[in-house]
Amino acid sequence: MKITLLVVGKTTDKQLDNLIQDYIGRIAHYVSFEVKVIPELKNAKALSQAQQKEKEGELILSTLTSNAEVILLDEHGKERRSIEFAEWLGKKMSAGRDIVFVIGGPFGFSEAVYQRADGQISLSQMTFSHQMIRLLFTEQLYRALTILKGEKYHHE
Repeated sequence: MKITLLVVGKTTDKQLDNLIQDYIGRIAHYVSFEVKVIPELKNAKALSQAQQKEKEGELILSTLTSNAEVILLDEHGKERRSIEFAEWLGKKMSAGRDIVFVIGGPFGFSEAVYQRADGQISLSQMTFSHQMIRLLFTEQLYRALTILKGEKYHHE
């Protein structure tokens, strides 16, 4: 069982990237984890928002395996408290399927990606940059894993 975070474009902020890398290292103590980066589209400014979503969607779909459970990080997804997310994750991990969490581009996901997805999660009703969400998600994933192990990172 492996967890993957699939993102569109590199993290360009070095401070954010350092923090993300720290959490990636922490997560690796609990589960096989990888961040896969889909390159940003070339000449994206010449494309409409819909065209960008379609092209990014094609790249996302080409990266996914048929047996992976695909969860979109999406503003329309279900919000969960950290403990609820940990319980949900524990059930998913027990099922043994690889899980791929996907952060789309700045305009969201194409309809084809929504059709392929097995679920959606929202980290907040607020809007964050796609680069900031990478940090928030990796921290929450680490937090969930420590909750599942009964460790003292999370206080409630």
